[in-house]
Amino acid sequence: MLADVNTVAFVGVCTVDVIVQVHIANGIPSFHIVGMPDKVVAESRERIRAALTSIKAPLPQQRITVNLSPASLFKEGSHYDLPIVMGILSVMKIIKESEKLSSYIMLGELSLDGSITAVKGVLAAAVCAKMGRKG
Repeated sequence: MLADVNTVAFVGVCTVDVIVQVHIANGIPSFHIVGMPDKVVAESRERIRAALTSIKAPLPQQRITVNLSPASLFKEGSHYDLPIVMGILSVMKIIKESEKLSSYIMLGELSLDGSITAVKGVLAAAVCAKMGRKG
């Protein structure tokens, strides 16, 4: 199963569209995030794992692959946590009407208890959305 979630990367004061693709399949249980630096990936993966466990929706015992596209764009920051989790919950069929996800731009850092914490760049993302860009 596959889910796409829109978000943005911040390049100076500008935003660039980023699509978070989440794929969950049978196989050796693993959780891979590609498209971000290793240190950022490790931190994000642990926040996501803890947040999902806290809300009683632990990661499935399957192969989870997350891709942040475009690959050529440098992406860094904790604001990718929320779109990744939304994609995972969509593929797990926990989110109802998940087809509506493509209408939104998602960004937010997750705390270990599953709450969403503030991130920088929300105004730039809102301007992006107002201009009709999805992410």
